[in-house]
Amino acid sequence: MTRNLKRFYGQGDLHYITFSCYQRRPLLHTPQSRDIFISSLEVIRARHRFLLVGYVVMPEHIHFLISEPPLASPSVVLESLKHHVWQCLHSPPRLWDHRFYDFNVYSAHRRRQKLDYMHMNPWKRRLVKHPADWRWSSLLNYQTGKTGMIPIDYV
Repeated sequence: MTRNLKRFYGQGDLHYITFSCYQRRPLLHTPQSRDIFISSLEVIRARHRFLLVGYVVMPEHIHFLISEPPLASPSVVLESLKHHVWQCLHSPPRLWDHRFYDFNVYSAHRRRQKLDYMHMNPWKRRLVKHPADWRWSSLLNYQTGKTGMIPIDYV
């Protein structure tokens, strides 16, 4: 990740956020650990009241697309989420890398681009034969209109 990364908050944009496990190790390699991440994401969403537009949980990194929460920044949301997952997993001292990537999504075209990228990620990494086979993703929400592991906010 680059140094001096600038984050732009307060403009009402969606935020495409990517972050990794410590040293990009596959610390979320079990279905149980990914399930815990998803349930933690729902807890933190309720706490901070942001919209969740899409997500994918990979063994060594995460992508999600969220709105800005009304009373916090996406950075605060991410810090809270990382801490909650760490506590629930009873993890080693270093579960997450400190840095994260945050891209402001300001158009429908960019939103679609980021959703497509994250939803194809498990297939591109050869974790599944079809992108919809990866249950730790919001793809099925979009394909079927039904709630997957957690509800999605369509915007």
